[in-house]
Amino acid sequence: MLNVRRLLLLTEATERGSLTAAAEALGMTTSAASQQMSLLEQEAGQPLIERLPRGIRPTPAGAALAERGQAIRRELRAAQADLDSFTALDQGTLRLGSFPTASASLLPLVLTRFRRRHTGIRIEVRAGVLAELREMLHTGEVEQGLLWDYEWNRLDDPALALTHLLDDPTVLVVPADSPLRTHPSVRLGDLADQEWIIRADNHPVADVLRRSCRQAGFEPRIAYSSHDYQEAQAMVAAGLGIALAPRLALTSRRSDVRLLPFASDVPAPTRRILLARAAARPATPPAQAMARVLRTVAQRFTAPDLHRAQLGAVRRG
Repeated sequence: MLNVRRLLLLTEATERGSLTAAAEALGMTTSAASQQMSLLEQEAGQPLIERLPRGIRPTPAGAALAERGQAIRRELRAAQADLDSFTALDQGTLRLGSFPTASASLLPLVLTRFRRRHTGIRIEVRAGVLAELREMLHTGEVEQGLLWDYEWNRLDDPALALTHLLDDPTVLVVPADSPLRTHPSVRLGDLADQEWIIRADNHPVADVLRRSCRQAGFEPRIAYSSHDYQEAQAMVAAGLGIALAPRLALTSRRSDVRLLPFASDVPAPTRRILLARAAARPATPPAQAMARVLRTVAQRFTAPDLHRAQLGAVRRG
C-alpha cells in the first residue's frame, strides 16, 4: 500500500512544480523530501517525477497519483474538521459560509435572531463566491453554507445536502423619474432600445442580463460595468442606463431609483437561495438551530408585503 504522507508530498510537488517548495509547505527539509519521493517511486515501481534544472514535472503515472492525492487531502482535511467540530461543540462554535448578497440582506437578521436565542454559541462567518463556498463545505472549513443557483446551472453535487430557503426573482432597476415607473409590470422585449448597466468581471447577473435579453430577441447595449449593486443603482439614478438585479440584492434601495416587476411571461429568471452542508457529516446541534432560524427568516423575505415594499412607489413616481 502506498504511503499517504509520501503521496501528499507528490501532490504538493506537482501543484507547486518544485520539490523544495513542497518540502517547505509540509515542514520538511529538501533532502528528506527527496528521500521520501524516492521511496514512493520504489513503492509505485516506476518514476513519478522528472527532475528539471528548475523544479520538477510529473510523469503520467505521477500526475494520476497526484490527482488521487488531492482527493485524499480533501478527505483528511474534512476528517480533521469533523474532529474540530466535536471539540468546538462544547464551546458552542458554528462556522457558516455566505455570499455577499445574502450577507447584506438575509444574514444580519438571521444572526441577530440566532444570538438572541442561543447566547452561548459563537458564530464564525466566512465569505466567498460560489466555488469557494463549495470548497469550504467539502473540506469542512464551514459546516453550513448559503449558496445560490439558476435554472441553467443547478447545483448538482451529491456530496452536499441542500435545503431550498427561498426564490429570489429578478427585477428591473430604473431611475425614479423613468416613464417606465407607472407600468404595473414590464416586458423585456420592449426594452431593446435601452442602455444597460451590467455587473463587471463575468458576474452571474451579467450572464442573467445577456441570457434574458437574447431570449427576448435582442442584444443588450452596455453603458457601464459596475462592481457592486450600490454602484449599479447610482449609475441608474444618474440616467446612464437601466439594470437587472436579484431582488434580494436591493434590500438597501436608493430613494432615487425604482424597482419594477416583470410580466409573468417575461424570461427574467429567478435564482434559488439554498442552505448547504456536507451530506456525509451529520449536522451538529448549533447547525440544526441555525437551519431553523434561516428557514424562519427566509419566509419574511418571500412575503408579498416585503415584495411590495421593495418595489416601493412604482406608481407614485
